[in-house]
Amino acid sequence: MPGMTKAPPEHAEFTCSVRVQHLPEQSQEPDGPWAFAYTVTIRNTGTVTAQLVARHWVITNAHGRTEEVRGLAVVGHQPLLKPGEQFEYTSWTRIDTPHGTMHGTFFCMTEHARAFDARVPEFTLVHPGALH
Repeated sequence: MPGMTKAPPEHAEFTCSVRVQHLPEQSQEPDGPWAFAYTVTIRNTGTVTAQLVARHWVITNAHGRTEEVRGLAVVGHQPLLKPGEQFEYTSWTRIDTPHGTMHGTFFCMTEHARAFDARVPEFTLVHPGALH
């Protein structure tokens, strides 16, 4: 129809950031495994409401050995986030070397049933005494 403007295309995007903390009380030092808590902040930086449905983590130790973890939800939640909203959760992992890395992907779905992935950039798991 004349004079009507077309709505901008929907943009689905979650931006993720991570903070890491060594857990000495859950670690078995000096020989390992070493435990780390990670707090993930997921912010809806898109223009549509969307839901986090599942996760996929890749955990790599200092020797390059990887472990993959997949599953529905994060800490029992599948948060539904409107544009600008965020969700934060803390979980933990163990690795058999004093340092390693993690990165991941969240499988997400818009309110219009369009799937997209939200990437979690690689972050470091480091025992405070591991690097001199």
